[in-house]
Amino acid sequence: MQNKRRKGFLWILLFLTLTACQYKVKTLKEKKIKKDCLEEQMYRPIIHFSPQKNWMNDPNGMFYFKGKYHLYFQYHPKSNVWGPMHWGHATSKDLINWEEQPIALYPDELGTIFSGSIVVDHNNTSGFGTPDTPPIIAIYTNHDGAAEKEGSLFFQTQSLAYSLDEGQTWIKYSKNPVIKNSGIRDFRDPKVLWYEKEQKWILTLAAGQQTQFFVSNNLKEWRYLSSFGEGIGNHNGVWECPDLFKLPLKGTEEIKWVHLVSINLGGPNGGSATQYFVGDFDGKQFVVDPLFESKMKRNHDFWIDFGKDNYAGVTFSNWKSAAAGVLFLGWMSNWEYANVVPTTLWRGTMTLGRELELFKTQQGEYRLRSIAPSNWDSYVTKTVKKEKQAVNKTTQLLAKNTIDLSAARIQTTLSGLENTQVNFELANNKGDTLVFGYDSKKDQFFIDRGQSGKTNFSENFSKTPSLAPRQSTEENLEIEIFLDKTSIELFFDKGTTVMTEIFFPNAPFETLTLRSSDSKIGLEHLVVQELKKQNK
Repeated sequence: MQNKRRKGFLWILLFLTLTACQYKVKTLKEKKIKKDCLEEQMYRPIIHFSPQKNWMNDPNGMFYFKGKYHLYFQYHPKSNVWGPMHWGHATSKDLINWEEQPIALYPDELGTIFSGSIVVDHNNTSGFGTPDTPPIIAIYTNHDGAAEKEGSLFFQTQSLAYSLDEGQTWIKYSKNPVIKNSGIRDFRDPKVLWYEKEQKWILTLAAGQQTQFFVSNNLKEWRYLSSFGEGIGNHNGVWECPDLFKLPLKGTEEIKWVHLVSINLGGPNGGSATQYFVGDFDGKQFVVDPLFESKMKRNHDFWIDFGKDNYAGVTFSNWKSAAAGVLFLGWMSNWEYANVVPTTLWRGTMTLGRELELFKTQQGEYRLRSIAPSNWDSYVTKTVKKEKQAVNKTTQLLAKNTIDLSAARIQTTLSGLENTQVNFELANNKGDTLVFGYDSKKDQFFIDRGQSGKTNFSENFSKTPSLAPRQSTEENLEIEIFLDKTSIELFFDKGTTVMTEIFFPNAPFETLTLRSSDSKIGLEHLVVQELKKQNK
């Protein structure tokens, strides 16, 4: 009888335990679903690309073909932190509304798939296609992690894949790698261009703290040409993700070449950033313009973006504009904290696309301007405008419930800024604030995200405000601002200075206030456009 009672008691205990476990699992699942939904609502960008799930970093292989933009990217499909790299893929018709595609390139016997580039082989120089069906050629870095762990210096090589269906599926070249490693530890990120003058392909490659140039007639067989970088530029970190392209000097018939090099670490405000050089390329070597070199050696401030969150950006191939510029897009994060930002469903967002333009300052310096995208008509759901008015030391520009600032484009012009500091302050009902503005006494812009919400996930995220020198000498200050839940992109003085940063508020920002150290400043105009994703 006692045994039966004991067994009965054990069955009841087991039933209660299982019930409790099921309830706990159900509760945990419900909590996770709730957390995931909250994260989607709070942090998933509206007008920028982010993967549906897991990790993303550098943009790769970007090209434009038959009315469609193709974005490939460093992707880890099994985790929300960096790991074995694949190439993810997304497409868009306008660089705003993106559709994620199946994974394009998987790791193979040569290693994982690091960064690279794609070109449209219109002349079928590679022989992989036909004149009617030009092949799309990807050249990328294979990274052999096992060889790296064994201490080899030859663990990074360059390989080729081709597509005959406009970049949807890929065939890897049977004779990979197409460029072997000569014993350089960091030997990666090939960027290919068609050199029209001599009808040949040029490949730019990061090699330690320099870049190397290679030449080919068929994209399969490459010959070394020259190296660049010794004794010039920022060398506080490894050089990565180079690019090389020519640009007309605005308002003239002069043509110069621009060389981009991302560097990690060593940026102007810490961590990752992208520097640029202006000079000439003769089909063999890149030489920096003497005036540019002189200025760079005195004061290196030639950065694509002075914010902390625009890295590894390169340009789209097979794309043209009326201004003969190039189209640039970067990864909106920083290696100082990219693996620990407070999202779990996904990590990684791209910047907006920006057209780069070359101009000369009044001092005769070559500079790059980033032109903000302007194709927003189909995304604007509400507009607020304010015309010329005086500004008090504290002026609320947007009150609560005026407009949804989750995704917005703001254009404004300020006057009377002499000996003044102006702060724009975004705020929410949780007490979070994101502050940015201009200090005319120091002639510099700033972003302060120290009180912007979640910041304690990394000591490098917000310990000091980010600063940027003003390049323009105009009396009035023009600012174009793009907000998208967890990011701000600031285009000062028509893009002559740009700052991009991410943030993680505890609630959406609701108000915009302008604070000034002097009541003499004027608001020439303000236009705020609420942006929503277009229905597919």
